[in-house]
Amino acid sequence: MVLHELIDYEILRLIWWLLLGVLLIGFATTDGFDLGVGTLLPFVAKTDTERRVAINTIGPVWEGNQVWLIVGGAATFAAWPPLYAVSFSGFYLAMFAILFALILRPVGFKYRSKRESARWRNNWDWALFVGGFVPSLIFGVAVGNVLQGVPFRFDPADMRIFYEGSFFGLLNPYALLCGLLSVAMFVMHGASWLVLKASGTVAERARRYGSLAALAVIILFALGGIFLALGVSGYSITSEINRAGPSNPLLKTATHDGFWLTNYGTHSWMLIAPVLGFLGAAAAFLALRAKWEVATLLFSKLSIFGIISTVGLSMFPFILPSSLDPRSSLTVWDASSSHITLFVMLVVSLIFLPMIVAYTAWVYKVLWGKVDEETVNDKSGHAY
Repeated sequence: MVLHELIDYEILRLIWWLLLGVLLIGFATTDGFDLGVGTLLPFVAKTDTERRVAINTIGPVWEGNQVWLIVGGAATFAAWPPLYAVSFSGFYLAMFAILFALILRPVGFKYRSKRESARWRNNWDWALFVGGFVPSLIFGVAVGNVLQGVPFRFDPADMRIFYEGSFFGLLNPYALLCGLLSVAMFVMHGASWLVLKASGTVAERARRYGSLAALAVIILFALGGIFLALGVSGYSITSEINRAGPSNPLLKTATHDGFWLTNYGTHSWMLIAPVLGFLGAAAAFLALRAKWEVATLLFSKLSIFGIISTVGLSMFPFILPSSLDPRSSLTVWDASSSHITLFVMLVVSLIFLPMIVAYTAWVYKVLWGKVDEETVNDKSGHAY
C-alpha cells in the first residue's frame, strides 16, 4: 500500500476543510485583537502616553499573531488551488487594500516615536487606526459576498477562470452588514485585550467601548442570520456527490435556490456554533461590566469561534459558491489538491503547527503582565 492511501481522499479533504477553519479562527483570535486595538486607538487613548500604552500591549506580539494569516494563505494555495485562484484574483483590489492597510501597521509602530512632533505621532496613530479598521471591515465584507455567491465561472474547454465582478459590487448591503459585524467583533476582542494588558484610563475606556461592541456583535449577528434566512438564497448540489472524485467543479450540478440553514435541520449539533457566537458575546459583555480580565478575553474568543464556525457550517460543503454559474461553485469535494499532496501537507502540519502553537504560548508567557505609563516611559526599555 502507498503511504498516502492510509487515509481516504474523502477524509483528507474533510480534514483540510477543518484545518482551514482552524487557521482562520487562529488568525481571528490572535491578530484579531491587534486589529481591534488599532481600531480603538483614537478612542481609548487621548494623550501620547496613553496611546503608547495601548500600542505596547500589542507591540511585542502582533508579528507572531500575523503568522496565522500567512499560514492560512499558504494553506489555501497548497490545499485549495482553485479557491486561492478565484479569491485572490477576483478580490484583487480588496486584497490590495488589506495589504496596504496591514503594511501601515509595522511602519506606524516603527516610526511614530522617531520624532517628538505631536503632528507626526498623531498622523502615524491614524495610520495604525486604518491598519486595524480597514482589514477588519474588508474581511467581513468578503465573507458576506461569499455567502451570497461570487460572480465567477469556469470555461468548460480549458477550465480557465472568468471573474465578472467589480470592487464596488462587493460593497452591497448584506456584505456591509457582515463587515460591520466583523469590525464589532474585533473591537470587542481588542477591548478585551486592553482590559487584560493595559492599566488606568486606557483600560477603563476600553471596557466601555468593548461593552458597546459586544452588544453590537449580538445585534449584528442576529440581523445577519435573519437576512441569511429570509433574503439570501443559498446553494445546493443537485447531482450525485463523489466525495473522492477528481477536483473538477464542472462534474456536478448545483442550484442557487437553496437554503443556507438547511444543515442545521439535518445536523442539529451544528446549532452549537451560533449559540456559542451569541453566548460568547453576551458573556464578554457581562465580564467587561464585572471587570473580569482573563475571562473577558476567553469569552470574546469563544464568540469569534462560534461566529466563524457558523459561516463554515452553514455553507458546507460549499467553500466558494458561484453566482454566475452554480455548477462552477467550489466545494470541499471538488476543489482540493491531489490525494498525495493533502497527505504530505497533513504530515508537515502535524509537525510544525504544534511548534508554532508552543512557541506562541511561550512568547505570551514571557511577555505576560500589564503595560502602564511607567513601563512606556522607561528609557532603558524597548517600548514603542
